[in-house]
Amino acid sequence: MLFDTHVHLNARQFFEDRDATIQRAFDVGVSYMVVVGFDRETIPLAIEIAETNETIYAAVGWHPVDAVDMTDEDLDWIEELSAHPKVVAIGEMGLDYHWDKSPKDIQKEVFRKQIRLAKKVNMPITIHNREATTDIIEILQEENAKEVGGIMHCYNDSVDYVQACLDMNFYISLGGPVTFKNATMPKEVAVQVPLDRLLVETDAPFLAPHPNRGKRNEPAYVKLVAEKIAELREMTFEEISDITTKNAFSLFEIERS
Repeated sequence: MLFDTHVHLNARQFFEDRDATIQRAFDVGVSYMVVVGFDRETIPLAIEIAETNETIYAAVGWHPVDAVDMTDEDLDWIEELSAHPKVVAIGEMGLDYHWDKSPKDIQKEVFRKQIRLAKKVNMPITIHNREATTDIIEILQEENAKEVGGIMHCYNDSVDYVQACLDMNFYISLGGPVTFKNATMPKEVAVQVPLDRLLVETDAPFLAPHPNRGKRNEPAYVKLVAEKIAELREMTFEEISDITTKNAFSLFEIERS
């Protein structure tokens, strides 16, 4: 059994074959998923998908690239949705310094607001980080995000930052890049992260693992991620599947059905 802890089945890339995509995941043992909504379009769809699939859950938050668009009403809406029985995390949130749509100061403000909201409703957070690791860790520390913890989603940074994340009760989630031939950092992280803090994900439709790199990603491919981690750690696929699934249940406070 596998748990894809971060997938965007609510993305437009899945509009025509979402049900078939979900079934393909179930067929290869990906029994649980969290669909992440991050703006006004994707949040309602994340909720809808979770409501119509017993073992699929939702996370709701606001993406840093679109931070400039978030209003106080949007934040109130996210708080209301956090009470939904299928919502298990707040996010994805964080900082993205690659794209320039939202100024850094606005991204930081929106990030802090969502951390405070997560603490208010006592839910873990899902962190998006692109070229902003130092600032993200600093904000998480200043806001005492340790109180709720969460996921460093699709971690693709140096192993040097892992301990700071662990110290704040965060899990390290690895996706497709750990399978890329020239990606040394995620491979180093995969070997060194404590097993009780390790998660797997796809971030589908993005970041498809080898040998599907460059194609549309989908939750069934999280099996390829788990297989690569098992190889790197000299463990069995079944061991990694079992450990990462148990970790996800613990973080999201989900009881196995």
